[in-house]
Amino acid sequence: MFQRNRPALGSILFMMIMIMMGLYFTFAAIQGDYGVFRRAEVNAERKDLKIELATLQAQVTELENLTRRLSDDYLDLDLLDQQARDVLGMVRTDEIVIR
Repeated sequence: MFQRNRPALGSILFMMIMIMMGLYFTFAAIQGDYGVFRRAEVNAERKDLKIELATLQAQVTELENLTRRLSDDYLDLDLLDQQARDVLGMVRTDEIVIR
């Protein structure tokens, strides 16, 4: 006599599976290996590495300059004197050393 219009069990099950899959893919898009949070971590790491690269390039440039200034082609006597004092502990005869 009375016929109920309720959805079939298959339809409810199908909708639950679709909702669960949607939640899983949303979670993976945010938290996964290639998700939003991982991308932010990679961008921050890239920024830090660029700063470190710039620092290392500046150090290399400075060392190249010092090496060139002590080479056979171009000899900076002041730098040579400073290196002899620092590395070898040399002093001139007319100097007094105070420790």
